[in-house]
Amino acid sequence: MIGVLGGSGFYEFFDDPAHRPVASPYGPPAATPVVGEVDGVEVAFIPRHGAEHQFPPHLVPFRANVWALKELGVDRLVSTTAVGSLHIDYAPGHFAVPDQIVDRTWGRDSTFHEGPEVQHLSFADPYHPGLRAVALEGMRSTGATVHDGGTVVVIQGPRFSTRAESASYASAGWQLINMTQMPEAALAGELGIAFVNVSVITDYDVGIGNAPPVTHEEVLKRFGESVGTLKAGLRAMLPRFAGVTLP
Repeated sequence: MIGVLGGSGFYEFFDDPAHRPVASPYGPPAATPVVGEVDGVEVAFIPRHGAEHQFPPHLVPFRANVWALKELGVDRLVSTTAVGSLHIDYAPGHFAVPDQIVDRTWGRDSTFHEGPEVQHLSFADPYHPGLRAVALEGMRSTGATVHDGGTVVVIQGPRFSTRAESASYASAGWQLINMTQMPEAALAGELGIAFVNVSVITDYDVGIGNAPPVTHEEVLKRFGESVGTLKAGLRAMLPRFAGVTLP
């Protein structure tokens, strides 16, 4: 089964979904998973922040979300997120399929392994290269501008960056900024789920190209304008994910 995690502004995917309640050792997921079909391929969907966007980034039940998808049989997972841009070429309205992560979060439940059994995850390449190639092609089939690669720095939130923080991230050479890719990506890796992200670029972070301070309203507005294209891209890529060879 293919899994989809919906980001800010992406709360439903199927016209007639089947609800699949799943219990987890980490409490309930953000919303009851729903399952539907895309061109004959079974797909499970959870809106990361909840159906009413009731979970802020630092309180998203990441472990419960990923565990529930694994319990449903998901072994390939596409995460969709709203992101800010730290590079002038990555413009609002564009999409990106990043290839690297820098984690600047803290205090989140970031592993399933808390002892006495310990696992040190190999995490050099957090996104599956085969899924990335399919995601790129799927999004580009919509006619959207889609960037191949980029480093996303994941901040704690729920606040946005100060000017100094934004300038620091940009000077490091990173392209994107987000609040939810970690620990989501690492948790998927711990459960053996191949993981890919499709980023919806909603804004320039403060100071990038003289951009003003970011607002949540701006992020939701831009994501809403892009969500139709995002869904079309997902419908193009999801059937092809089933054919990607996993290790």
